[in-house]
Amino acid sequence: MPNTSDVNDFAFSRRKLLTGSAALATFGALGIGQAAAKAPMTHAAAPAVYRFKLGAFEGTVISDGPLHLGPAKRDLFQGLTQEVIDHTLDDNFLSPADLTLEQNTLLINTGDKLVLFDTGVGPGDAFGKSTGRLIANLKAAGVEPGDIDAVVITHAHPDHCWGLGVGAAYHFPNAQIYMTQADLDFWTDETKRSLPLFGSFIDPTRAVLLPLRDRMVFVKDGQEILPGIQAMATPGHTVGHTSYIITSEGQTLFNTADLAHHSLLVMQNPKMKFGFDTDPEQGAATRIRAFDMVAAQKLTIVAYHFPWPGIGHVVKHGDGYRYIAAPMLTAL
Repeated sequence: MPNTSDVNDFAFSRRKLLTGSAALATFGALGIGQAAAKAPMTHAAAPAVYRFKLGAFEGTVISDGPLHLGPAKRDLFQGLTQEVIDHTLDDNFLSPADLTLEQNTLLINTGDKLVLFDTGVGPGDAFGKSTGRLIANLKAAGVEPGDIDAVVITHAHPDHCWGLGVGAAYHFPNAQIYMTQADLDFWTDETKRSLPLFGSFIDPTRAVLLPLRDRMVFVKDGQEILPGIQAMATPGHTVGHTSYIITSEGQTLFNTADLAHHSLLVMQNPKMKFGFDTDPEQGAATRIRAFDMVAAQKLTIVAYHFPWPGIGHVVKHGDGYRYIAAPMLTAL
């Protein structure tokens, strides 16, 4: 057992630490002990690409960049008080003034097909300058857009389908498009232009999806759209919102899409109504049904909007759930 004097020698006080910091700053100002950096600062993030194995399949999470949604408000997380929202975020070192959601697109290489789930918001600054990075990150992963065999649209919100591109700027010339007819019909319906919140999405979504109509395969609940990839209807967030169960050699990954947008606020309070859901009550019921299944079967999930790269597990926790991020692997 160490004696008291030894412990005290290492018990640095905050004042001592601050004093030391001030001294280091003084030395720096005088140029003492400084060395020139061997490389210039890049002022750019490294490519956001994360690769993993799923049985015989190879998965890659590819970021389209973070979505900054501004202050976290109770009209988005309905049923929670502003105090609960602010304290939950602040207690977890997240800013209530800058609600940030990731865009974790998933690429599955089955050995025969390259299958991309969702496409981000695409170019343009409608959602801020940090988005629209899918194509650059895809190329950084060693994949050209023309290599993609299938693009699976989990639902037709802008941050999931606008990255398909428009006209001559269509990004995936050799890909079959998989989505539900319910979402295509809803989000290209001109009569919905007057909808509050969602109406402004209609015309840009029509411009993206309608020219690709001949490339589309409409997905049904329970359908195996490609070997090892099965659709699961999870409506509520949109009328045709679909999650996917991906299985290879006994290993399973559940692509939640937008069952939950926030790994804390929504997972801890799954009964809450989410402001971007077309049917918030159905969205909550679907969320609970799906996450009860995931927790009971101990499935690995990939969640589109959770902290990068969005891979982890769900466990029951009181009246809600706890998301446990999987350790990121540095070698396959």
